[in-house]
Amino acid sequence: MNKRLFGIGVFWFLLAVLLTGEQSLGQQAFVTVLDQKSREPVAFAHVCFEGLKSGTPQYCATSMEGKALNEIKEKSKLAISFVGYKTYYDTINPGQSLEVQLQPTVLNMDEVVVTAQYTPERADKSIYKVSVINSRQIELKAATNMADLLKDQVSMNVRQDGVLGTSLNIQGLSGENVKFLMDGVPMIGRMNGNFDLNQINLNNVDHIEVIEGPMSVIYGSNALAGVVNIITKENKSANLSTVVNAYAESVGTYNFDGSVAMKMNRHTFGVAGGRNFFGGYSPASDTGRSTIFKPRRQYFADGYYAYTIAKLKVKIGADYFNELLQDKGNLQPPYFEMAFDSYFTTIRYNARVDLNWHLWKSHVFNVIASYSAYNRLKETFLKNLTTLTEVKTQDPEQQDTTYLRTYMGRMTIAKNNLEKKFNYQLGIDLNYETGTGKRILNNEQAIGDYAAFFSLKWDPVKALSIQPGIRFIYNTKYKAPLVYAISGKWNITDPLSLRVSYSRGFRAPSIKELYLFFKDVNHNIQGNPDLKAETSNNVNLNLKYAVENRKTAYELEVSGFYNALKNIITLAQVPGSGADLSYTYVNLDRYKTTGGQVNATFSLYPALKVSAGLSETGINVEMADGANTEGFKFSTDVNANASYRFVKADLTLALLYKYTGKKPQPFFDADSLSLGYINSYNTMDFTVTKGFWKNRIRLSAGLKNIFNNQIIPSSGLGGGGHGSGGGEGVAIGYGRTVFFRFTFNFNQYK
Repeated sequence: MNKRLFGIGVFWFLLAVLLTGEQSLGQQAFVTVLDQKSREPVAFAHVCFEGLKSGTPQYCATSMEGKALNEIKEKSKLAISFVGYKTYYDTINPGQSLEVQLQPTVLNMDEVVVTAQYTPERADKSIYKVSVINSRQIELKAATNMADLLKDQVSMNVRQDGVLGTSLNIQGLSGENVKFLMDGVPMIGRMNGNFDLNQINLNNVDHIEVIEGPMSVIYGSNALAGVVNIITKENKSANLSTVVNAYAESVGTYNFDGSVAMKMNRHTFGVAGGRNFFGGYSPASDTGRSTIFKPRRQYFADGYYAYTIAKLKVKIGADYFNELLQDKGNLQPPYFEMAFDSYFTTIRYNARVDLNWHLWKSHVFNVIASYSAYNRLKETFLKNLTTLTEVKTQDPEQQDTTYLRTYMGRMTIAKNNLEKKFNYQLGIDLNYETGTGKRILNNEQAIGDYAAFFSLKWDPVKALSIQPGIRFIYNTKYKAPLVYAISGKWNITDPLSLRVSYSRGFRAPSIKELYLFFKDVNHNIQGNPDLKAETSNNVNLNLKYAVENRKTAYELEVSGFYNALKNIITLAQVPGSGADLSYTYVNLDRYKTTGGQVNATFSLYPALKVSAGLSETGINVEMADGANTEGFKFSTDVNANASYRFVKADLTLALLYKYTGKKPQPFFDADSLSLGYINSYNTMDFTVTKGFWKNRIRLSAGLKNIFNNQIIPSSGLGGGGHGSGGGEGVAIGYGRTVFFRFTFNFNQYK
């Protein structure tokens, strides 16, 4: 009997505990986030609680059910954000449950950008035209590097080189005139004036911000054509976040990478790394041992630590990149069993610290300091293809190491109060670069570029913003002019806005252009210490009309530009170099580009998105001796992209098309100005993306280069000393390929 009573007592006690637990769970407060149009939960939305008194932020993310636990101890400001939705702001009390309906922004106008802004700001509010390529677009394009990502942009042109890599052209300007940033830090290590886009991996990239047009006041040298700022991922909400990616392409590309990030109270840190491999490629008709696109092996890693307290955030980061590129030589007579093989090793690493401090009355203090290093090692071996043994050659011309080091410091203080008519930003920008190596004149050179800048933003009325700016520069090699700019944005009506800007630009030649001598089987490039600095005048305008309805959205954008450069730096054949062509850098007296583009987008939420663009770009070269291109020579580009998402199946189909028109290519050949052309061509990619297991697993597959482009015919190009080895044409692709991608993403929250 006693045992029976004891058992009944235990049963009722356990039942009471369960009921008490359920009751306490039921008393927990949640913020529930739903899609305003579909009423479906929004998973992994970022939620920020910031105490009204303490100012201390707390971050979390919504669950698969769209819920976030409210654990605050004081009344707080609430901000909820997610890609593709307008940010929601409110206040919330301790213990309060709240249902929030996020409004989708079909055109993604609500993207928050940081490039050239006083403080982070919505893209549609920025006085500059900032284009954002987010993580969803990266996935739809199945892009593994920057070359894949930007090749179908209507206003950009991507150019291949088998050894020097892939370069970018914006508004008819390329090379040193495009500034590349990684989280606001300039990237170094250009070859032939261009940054190899194949070396910029997207494994840990959150999004990319692009400003077309001059940004010399804010970013100084190298920013005449535009700025590309790569924003890396940072875990802001999950206790633990793990991502694994695998990618394979039929041309012989095999990539693997992964990342782990953790958050513990005020501390956040993460590491990422991976390996990429490409086996090299030449058309089937090329039976030689040497390939046009050289085999590559890449290792890369990066990591960061961030500490946040009240209104102060400090972030420390570092990254490492190692690429081995193999240039296989053709068989040597008389026995055809020996070949000269060259190996180019590129090592790039960077360490940086970023401090962001919210001061009084809407003032923000920011400091970025970094140390960047770039090593380029060339080794040549005589290889016996019978025994597979290798012997390093004794010719000093075939062995070389070049080192570049850059020290950068940038400090700004900005006031950005949207309620005030006057806001401003002032700062200093310090850059010091050194280069050492036997192919650099006198084995070592250094250039310092130190600047102070100031800009003022004036809003005389709510619909109008005017922002003049000025930059004072001291360069250790060149006398720099005063650089200034003025930009304006007018919200003509609610859906219609106009942006106009004028800028004066300056660019001093780089160490490589001045002092580096580079030679391999396809290239013989000599530096020129007598180069003059480039100066420019630039005008840009942009008219945008955008309307969002309940299920549909329309956007029409018209842009125009005019760039006039004096003493632009380009490659020219050295007179008298004969059959052994060698090239050096020279100044062209006048180089002008002009043109415009039209872009249109239609979206039917949440399934369909269609966009199309048309651009015209003209170039004109004028020499002091009267030689010129006889006016502007224009080329036309067209692109059209479409994607359709089957919502319930989480299946997305995307078709990406671009027509690249006949491109004029002026070049300076042995004291004479010549004009060559690259023929027009069409490219198209098709991708299929599917989500599984509540979107933790994502699979992508598809076709790239459907039209099977490889070598595009060209005429009159003077590229013998710096070409891609494509014969009477320009190599632009590997031909038609099939790819497959696997992504596993696991996030753990409280």
